Amino acid sequence: MPAPRFPLAAALAGALCAALGSCAPQAAAPGTVQSSTPLTRASFYPQETGLAWAYLPEGEVAGGAPYMVQNLGPTLFGGEAVSATRMTGRGADQTWYRVTDAQGVKLLGIRKPGVTVRLQPAWLEYPAPDAWRAGLTWQGQSQVSLVADDGTVKGSGTLSYSYLVQERRTVSTPGGRFDVWVVTRQISDTVGGLFPATQQLWFTPFVGEVRTPEGLLLTERNFAPRSGGQP
Repeated sequence: MPAPRFPLAAALAGALCAALGSCAPQAAAPGTVQSSTPLTRASFYPQETGLAWAYLPEGEVAGGAPYMVQNLGPTLFGGEAVSATRMTGRGADQTWYRVTDAQGVKLLGIRKPGVTVRLQPAWLEYPAPDAWRAGLTWQGQSQVSLVADDGTVKGSGTLSYSYLVQERRTVSTPGGRFDVWVVTRQISDTVGGLFPATQQLWFTPFVGEVRTPEGLLLTERNFAPRSGGQP
């Protein structure tokens, strides 16, 4: 699989200098005080702080501005220790709050500008790592609360979900060639249809979602595959 290709700022700057023939010398700008998190190879369900993915809508002409998904790291949500993951780009701004344990990946809530979606009990998005197989199903139900920034409850209801692992197959995207689990999920709720009723996603262990439920395909990521190839 090709090595991860972003960030691309340095490569683009070099290409621009080459195209112009030279770059005029400039005085060095003073440094800024910043922090960074060293990237590591991802776990089965990638949750390490700093991991990032770029996506484009399936069927769109290549070269458009991507949606960016980044793991922000540990935080608190409703008093519970969780891991936050944020999507930005093209006007999108959404943060998911999850817990990953021996049972799988659980979604406790979602944050959008002006509103927070809370789920009780948490929504099981992915099963235990050793449970994956074609034909696997799981389902559940959560109470949903829509809470405004001022604490006002704007709506509440029930969300029901079910998943089916259809098959395992090899796919190619601009981000590489992947061995994916093809999963169909079905959702219904009583709070105005927060999610499309039926969606398909592709998941690859140690990589993450190759196709998101929103129909976005992986184009790049900032971490390398595991040594010896992907499972």
